[in-house]
Amino acid sequence: MELRLFVFHHAGGSHLTYRDWPSRFPATWQVRLLDAPGRGLLADLPAIGDAHELVAWFHTELQGELDAPFALFGHSMGALIAYELTRLLHAQGRPPLWLGLSARGVPHSGRHRTGRHLLSDAALRDELAAMGGTPADVLDDPELWEMFSPVIRGDLGLVDSWRPRPQPAPLPVPLSVYGGIHDSLVPPRHLQGWAPYSTHHLGLHLFHGGHFYFRPDPGDLIGRITGDIRTALDLPTPARQS
Repeated sequence: MELRLFVFHHAGGSHLTYRDWPSRFPATWQVRLLDAPGRGLLADLPAIGDAHELVAWFHTELQGELDAPFALFGHSMGALIAYELTRLLHAQGRPPLWLGLSARGVPHSGRHRTGRHLLSDAALRDELAAMGGTPADVLDDPELWEMFSPVIRGDLGLVDSWRPRPQPAPLPVPLSVYGGIHDSLVPPRHLQGWAPYSTHHLGLHLFHGGHFYFRPDPGDLIGRITGDIRTALDLPTPARQS
């Protein structure tokens, strides 16, 4: 195995959104689609409503899988988790060889959305429909909404309450940033400030579409991720991990 790529899902989501991704990456890569507690394959576990606690949970759960070269990619809430986990792993002297962040604005920007998890059901469904990441069945079916809305509200509360810890020096980890040209939630201008957060910024890559720009066909994004990880793999080890 050449590489293990961990994929972190968005708020209210699960690994199912990304279920066809593994077959589209190089055969020598193992692509791990992760679920946060409370959904997907971990629906029987209690959800975690604090970002730092969720990062600590993933840190513990993934310990046995960090024995090979690995990279992290996250979309939206998943990017928040991937970023914080990278900082934690770097502090312990074993950062990933690459970090990919999708549809997540920079920390310490002073821009914080709050209260989305407190919206009425109707207002929250309208916002989720505009974002495009929640299946219509969940939004339209009262029974499905009752089942899934607590997880969605919990994740939105986690994102809106997240405050990053004071930032140390830039990460010595190759960093790529991705987003949708027409994303009204995280517009491109909010993605442009990531360069100072890494000593090896590999650029901002924009795609046609909104917050979930990679649906229904993630091919362009997967191709870009593959190329960026190849670039990171070709960097001298000291450049990646010193």
